[in-house]
Amino acid sequence: MSDDTKRDEKHKRAMQKQKEKVDASIAAAQLERGVAVLLTGNGKGKSSSAFGMVMRALGYGQKVGVVQFIKGEQLSGEELYLRDKCPEVEFYQMGTGFTWNTQDRSGDIAAARRTWDKVKPMLADPSFDLVVLDELTYMLSFDYLDEDEVLEALANRPREQSVVVTGRGGGQGLQTIMDTVSEVRELKHAYTAGIKARQGVDF
Repeated sequence: MSDDTKRDEKHKRAMQKQKEKVDASIAAAQLERGVAVLLTGNGKGKSSSAFGMVMRALGYGQKVGVVQFIKGEQLSGEELYLRDKCPEVEFYQMGTGFTWNTQDRSGDIAAARRTWDKVKPMLADPSFDLVVLDELTYMLSFDYLDEDEVLEALANRPREQSVVVTGRGGGQGLQTIMDTVSEVRELKHAYTAGIKARQGVDF
């Protein structure tokens, strides 16, 4: 038997074992309901991942709602695209910009609560298949919103509705109630090398 044949046989055996593991995991997952996903960590890509799920849901003709906390004064590429190409998506931005720019705690709290008032009906509406709450974690970390109220609304949303929350931190309580928690870890970032944020990549 040649070395190439031996490698091929070894690869085939390894892939067969991998397939058995994957098939067993798929067979074990029998519960059918919406999922709650938290995308956190200090790395770039949390919101980008969430908007990837928006595109995925729209591909299946699902109803989607998107609410962005913090971002807002400058139109983002996401808002421009959804506004112009996907008017069926219910989209809302807090509109105050970053909290470190406003430096107005009472104003930021008021804006956060107005924005949360837009979220609550979505989380109670079973017609929404997917709700994305971009940068919501900061509202909890900064105590702009009542944590118990937010967690209760997330936990008691309609059974078939999925929700995606993005942002750094957010607390252990949020992580506990979510089904999937992924941490995006920064290994390197262009900004720290003096490279300006790039339209279409960073905003």
